[in-house]
Amino acid sequence: MRIKRFAAGGVLLATGALVLSACTPGAAPGAEIVEGTSITAAWNQPFYSANGNTSFGNATANNNINYMTYSGFNFYDNTPELQQDTAFGTYEAVSEDPLQVQWTVNEGAQWSDEVPVDAADLLLQWAALSGAFNTEGFEASEYQDPETGAFTTDFPENTVFFDSGATPDSGLGLVQETPEVNEDGRGVLMNYSAFDVDWELRFGAPLPAHVVGMGALGIEDPAEAKQAVLDAIQNEDMAALSSIASFWNNGFNFTEMPSDTSVLTSSGPYIISDFVADQYVTLQANENYVGDHQPQVQTITIRFITDPMAAVTALQNGDVDIIQPQATADVRAALDGTENITVQYGEGATYEHVDLQFDNSKNPGVFSTLEARRSFLLTIPRQEIVDRLIVPLNPEATVRNSLVFVPGAEGYDDAAAAWSENFGEVDIEQATALREQAGLAEGTEVCLLFASTNPRRVQEFELIRESAAQAGWTVTDCSSPEWGGLLGTPGAYDASLFGWQSTSLGASEAGPNFETGGINNLSFYSNEEMDAVVQELGGTADEARQIELKVEIDRILAEDAFGIPIFQFPEVTAFSDRISGIDPSPLAPTIFWNVWDWTPTETNIEG
Repeated sequence: MRIKRFAAGGVLLATGALVLSACTPGAAPGAEIVEGTSITAAWNQPFYSANGNTSFGNATANNNINYMTYSGFNFYDNTPELQQDTAFGTYEAVSEDPLQVQWTVNEGAQWSDEVPVDAADLLLQWAALSGAFNTEGFEASEYQDPETGAFTTDFPENTVFFDSGATPDSGLGLVQETPEVNEDGRGVLMNYSAFDVDWELRFGAPLPAHVVGMGALGIEDPAEAKQAVLDAIQNEDMAALSSIASFWNNGFNFTEMPSDTSVLTSSGPYIISDFVADQYVTLQANENYVGDHQPQVQTITIRFITDPMAAVTALQNGDVDIIQPQATADVRAALDGTENITVQYGEGATYEHVDLQFDNSKNPGVFSTLEARRSFLLTIPRQEIVDRLIVPLNPEATVRNSLVFVPGAEGYDDAAAAWSENFGEVDIEQATALREQAGLAEGTEVCLLFASTNPRRVQEFELIRESAAQAGWTVTDCSSPEWGGLLGTPGAYDASLFGWQSTSLGASEAGPNFETGGINNLSFYSNEEMDAVVQELGGTADEARQIELKVEIDRILAEDAFGIPIFQFPEVTAFSDRISGIDPSPLAPTIFWNVWDWTPTETNIEG
């Protein structure tokens, strides 16, 4: 499923606090690689980018693997609680008014090619995630391929565009002044123009600046390439930054083993060692990793298995050791009673939803009016979808009525009221009248984007198509195996059906989904009231006020007919007796969060 970063859709489980967390638990003292051991996991979508910070590459299928190959300042455990990776570096808010944050990489931290991790890597990460050098007014969407979502042509000369979804009123967009580099060259001091309640979550694992410099500027020596990137940022060299941004956007995208293996450079416990298109990616323990998260399994292979039942069969046959497939009644029935397999059930932090394109849709203007959007959403058979597809797994499952809160969280009931009032039940009569008020003829086409390889989504599509037809809508199939890269691509579809999954507990992380220009705002949605609420939320430390503002976000979205939530995902994890230490987190990267704790059993070692 396509999962964006920064709270991946704003599924907020709790409110984050402006405090630093405890030290990282890490692997057991003395843990080391067990020679010859290997584990195979299955995932439902192929890997395609080693840069999960771009709108194109920001998907769970990528970020699961990137989590194992890049180190950063912090991560969530399965409590879930934010933990600092103090073996990588440290950070602190040296001032809260005005907000100043110091980030420092530890001496000795290094990339897999033994080049030090230092301030150049941090400064490049800031330049990309802040958008401070992005050319004002540039519309990158005009350069996207509607078939793939990737950029297809060179931007105009000296155009700088880091595809990170940066906005000037939130996140690192509040740091427009170039950070000051420490004298030792291992840290940066950031000065914010306004307070950011989630500053601790904004600065993810950086990419290797020397690799970007070599690829973008044609410099062979890693040290010289790193320095060139640092100089370009500090000197605001727009010609160099144009090339640097282009490589940052595109250079880490690949669907098989790349010819230039420098883009595989790792700072984490594992490094990609093999990649066969549409089949698998293999990670080898990084022999030059110096952090606390020392791996115990020598080789991990991620097989791409899109069909949930095929994943179950692969586990039963011993072809894979760990699966977390989309839960269905058939999956549960097949797993029950399987020998030498541990099965865990629960409710995940992912929810299903339909989004509508406000602009740049496949059928231009189809959802440009509120009447048209309300009409279509009133046909979505949410209760029928839940009853048919989710209740067999979870008899207590209900329709989800928030795009911000998880059911049961404080504030959910208040937020749900807006959705119940506007879209409580399917109403074909009202939907038909609204379609006519919008001036749309009977049979008006809506092309729905979803994963063609996902059986449950195929079933949902059919239920939506049949219901919408009763109100005069013709829902057509825009599905694709590469649907994730198409999200947000102009002219590719009219509506989308997919799942958002949480990556954090940040208070303000619904913002990137709904603020104008946000990285997760794939619908070309813009509302000044929404932008003001998101901006206030990002600067509000009071938890009661945060809840009020998030309720406001749901209200605005329901009144604008932005899209509609459908259900909370049931979750299943199953693994063989060849591995122990599997303890999934509700947040992404779920099963992979503690990959360093995965321990080969005697069955694995002997095998």
